[in-house]
Amino acid sequence: MYYEAFGQTPVITDLPDPTPDDGGVVVKVMATGLCRSDWHGWMGHDPDIALPHVPGHELAGVVVATGRNVTRWKEGDRVTVPFVCGCGGCPQCDSGNHQVCDHQFQPGFTHWGSFAEYVAIRYADVNLVRLPESLDYATAASLGCRFVTSFRAVVDQARTSAGQWVAVHGCGGVGLSAIMIANALGANVIGIDIGEDKLKLARELGAVAVVNSTKVEDTVEAVKEISGGGAHVSIDALGNPATCFNSVANLRKRGRHVQVGLMLGEQATPQIPMSSVIANELEIYGSHGIQAHRYDAMWSMIEHGRLDPRKLVGKTVNLEQGAAALTDMDNFTATGITVIDPNI
Repeated sequence: MYYEAFGQTPVITDLPDPTPDDGGVVVKVMATGLCRSDWHGWMGHDPDIALPHVPGHELAGVVVATGRNVTRWKEGDRVTVPFVCGCGGCPQCDSGNHQVCDHQFQPGFTHWGSFAEYVAIRYADVNLVRLPESLDYATAASLGCRFVTSFRAVVDQARTSAGQWVAVHGCGGVGLSAIMIANALGANVIGIDIGEDKLKLARELGAVAVVNSTKVEDTVEAVKEISGGGAHVSIDALGNPATCFNSVANLRKRGRHVQVGLMLGEQATPQIPMSSVIANELEIYGSHGIQAHRYDAMWSMIEHGRLDPRKLVGKTVNLEQGAAALTDMDNFTATGITVIDPNI
């Protein structure tokens, strides 16, 4: 999938196969998730993208070529990769925080991505993640950005624990992932959205209550009433000035807001109720991907049945259908995560 101008309808075309650099690999893409971040990139909201471009950053596949300095991986290995890859040598990587690497590599953003048959991945020994044999490619691809970012948001950034109230604003792929993860930790989750189909799925994935923000006078007050005073943790999983404001405003004292949904372009500087942040000692965090070394904790929860990301996969399409779905993402019509299989 390829485009030469922002907002231009992507085309399916033949391009030269990638080759690995000395520390990288080439992965045959078996499945790749379609994410709203890809839409933002296609619209020109991401300054890292240089045209022409091949998008796609949530991927799972098989290693087919390795660079001469790669020591941990070989042809035939089943792998996935975080959407933010660390260089392995900067101060952030040295501290274990590869997700905010000073020289990060992002397939589909800083470099050509996975909406293709093959994708080149740099810094392979630092960033590749081995897939459990029990995990199919479509499910693994669906984890690549939304699920793992939500995992870090709920588990590491928000420090969610059993019995706490968690409000999730936006029940798309990010929000549904957050709901499943928070529920697995024993939290009481409230799902907020404008679509009844998405709220229905939120309940099926563990939300104890839902709020249709088009059917209540005040979303913040609705959350506070349900939770008995406000959420301990609140997540903006959409990335919109209204959901960001509501997520901060519906917290109880000393609550924690985590911003997961991207806020780019005209929405990059939302209003924040800073007086409440100060008076109630609220905490505000971002969540930008996850480190490769944190996947083991997530694999363990999947292996033991506490998480079932297969439930989040909505449909699987080919590259041509994926191009059409990409251009339609701002209409929010899809339920669950759409996965592209470039081999069909």
